[in-house]
Amino acid sequence: MNASVVIHWTDVGAASDVPYQGARRVETDLGAVAVFHTVSGEYFAIFDRCPHKNGPLSEGIVHGKAVACPLHNWSISLETGQALGADAGKGCTPVVPLMIEDGRILLGLNS
Repeated sequence: MNASVVIHWTDVGAASDVPYQGARRVETDLGAVAVFHTVSGEYFAIFDRCPHKNGPLSEGIVHGKAVACPLHNWSISLETGQALGADAGKGCTPVVPLMIEDGRILLGLNS
């Protein structure tokens, strides 16, 4: 028998609070999550820790659909959480489901 995963959508703030090409750190019961807003207007959420040395990705530089870790410059995909470039295949940061509804950011957190 397969147990279904229940996702609880949690309102974590206004989408307008996340700057273009920037991030906002959100504390959750599951740990800190970084919410990113790309220059193209897309939003992404991943756990706020680099798979390399747990650097705070919310403090990194957003470029395209990736963020550069502020500690050692690893590039992490905002879509998949995977390390990119020369560090590809060396680690992954969990992605968090995200949706924008009525200008609010909702994170899909499993219970």
